[in-house]
Amino acid sequence: MQIHHYEHGIHAIDSGYYRPDLDAIHFIVDGGEVAVIDTGTNHSVTRIVAALDELGCAPEAVRHVLLTHVHLDHAAGAGSLMQRLPNARLAVHARGARHLSDPRKLWDATVAVYGEDHVMNAYGALAPVPPERIEVVPDLAVLDLGRRQIQVLDTPGHARHHVVYHDSASGHVFCGDIFGLSYRELDRDGQAFIIPTSSPSQFDPQEAHQSIDRILALAPEAVYLTHFAQVRTVPRLGAQLHRMLDAYAALAERCRDTGDARYSLLHEGMKAIVLNEAHRAGWQPHDEQRLLEVLGLDIELNAQGLVSWLEATTPAGR
Repeated sequence: MQIHHYEHGIHAIDSGYYRPDLDAIHFIVDGGEVAVIDTGTNHSVTRIVAALDELGCAPEAVRHVLLTHVHLDHAAGAGSLMQRLPNARLAVHARGARHLSDPRKLWDATVAVYGEDHVMNAYGALAPVPPERIEVVPDLAVLDLGRRQIQVLDTPGHARHHVVYHDSASGHVFCGDIFGLSYRELDRDGQAFIIPTSSPSQFDPQEAHQSIDRILALAPEAVYLTHFAQVRTVPRLGAQLHRMLDAYAALAERCRDTGDARYSLLHEGMKAIVLNEAHRAGWQPHDEQRLLEVLGLDIELNAQGLVSWLEATTPAGR
């Protein structure tokens, strides 16, 4: 298993979710203590324990498991992982805590959409976390880790229960999904390509703008994305995210009253937005198909998320 080693005691591994370099789990190691940021699925737990061993850290050294939010690609393995980490506490937004202590509603809702066989294969059974091991973290809460502190920032826009973690030692930020998706296989000449995620069902473009600005105000030299790992040139990426969020919202409004054709129009419009940004970034036409292949599932989910946003913002009776 490859471990990506960054500066300031920060590391990342691939969670093993679906395809390589899609879903990252991060570690901060300081003064003999460890924080794990997001857990991946149940299938990721053995990878996390193996990575701790390779980093020279016993499971007992993990002080914090920090969830950015409770979407299952980020948190399905939380309950099983906590069983392996006897001294850890699990940090999560107040809105997500109930789904960790009693995951039945989250499980049932996911199964209703995707089917039980798919959910079990993708995520594994959701184990509850004892309530006394859950730490609900409000905005601006501070957690100690070794010689550093980690501050929690409430950052809705992707989900109402989303937070990010600002590391005092590096100044870097662990962003989950609110600072977009950027896959390393799409890097060109050392420059990352990024897109916002509007996947269902709590996307809000105005809140996303505000959360991105809150991260940019910290002036981090690097941020860490669950999809995928470290990116730099943060102001440039932030500007791209803002530009694309405006394009997402404008696309959705154009498609608000298009009836049965709405999803297909949103899907084609989302592809056009991605390709427009690729042209701005200097991508050549012969590379466009590869871009759309890598981002294909995200484009579908983004279109679905815009449908959800339009449904949530359409006045009753319209």
